[in-house]
Amino acid sequence: MSASLIVASYNIHKAVGADGRCVPERILDVLDEIGADVALLQEADTRFGLRTAVLPRAMLAARGWIPAALGEQPAAMGWHGNAVLVRGVARLARASRIALPALEPRGAVMADVEGDFVPGGGLVRLVGAHLDLSGLWRARQARRIIERVARAPGAPPELVMGDFNEWRPGGAAVAALAGRWRELRLAPSFPARLPVGRLDRVFAHHALPIADAGVHVSALARGASDHLPVWVRLGG
Repeated sequence: MSASLIVASYNIHKAVGADGRCVPERILDVLDEIGADVALLQEADTRFGLRTAVLPRAMLAARGWIPAALGEQPAAMGWHGNAVLVRGVARLARASRIALPALEPRGAVMADVEGDFVPGGGLVRLVGAHLDLSGLWRARQARRIIERVARAPGAPPELVMGDFNEWRPGGAAVAALAGRWRELRLAPSFPARLPVGRLDRVFAHHALPIADAGVHVSALARGASDHLPVWVRLGG
């Protein structure tokens, strides 16, 4: 291993902050504070109609970000709001959508990133998800993610991150994911102003070299969205 990779997961709340204003620059400033190489975003598009991306592509390009082609509609960046951004040392090999069973529109995304972040180099498979508010549907969605990852070509180590909407420590969805991957115990991330809920979680393959992980707390992050971002550093 000769490099490190910082992966952030962030429910950006359509870039609407605590002041009620939509300010995309704040979201990108928070990602810069983290030093993220990859960003798995939730609520990156408007929810209804044309599902327009809330982070302008010109603004992303100016910060060095390249979005994965996941949008089902031309104006969207993500799949049901789930988007993947890469920059710097992160090289996107492929990305795909995961359709989830749901009463309300929900989805997850999967992306393979190339680099020297795991022993021997190769790929890291990233999964970003935003699960349902209903516990019954969350459990079904977690099982679907596990099934889709198991059927995906190749077998790179996986890192699963996102807003799992689970307040309980023993919820069925979290238990299902923890049965396949180890959960990294992080501090609460929601609501951003005074976090009490561990809604944003991280699950990692046992072979992944996790150097560090945490919840990013700053004055900017507390005001940019209703969630704080979580992050993982792989490699050295």
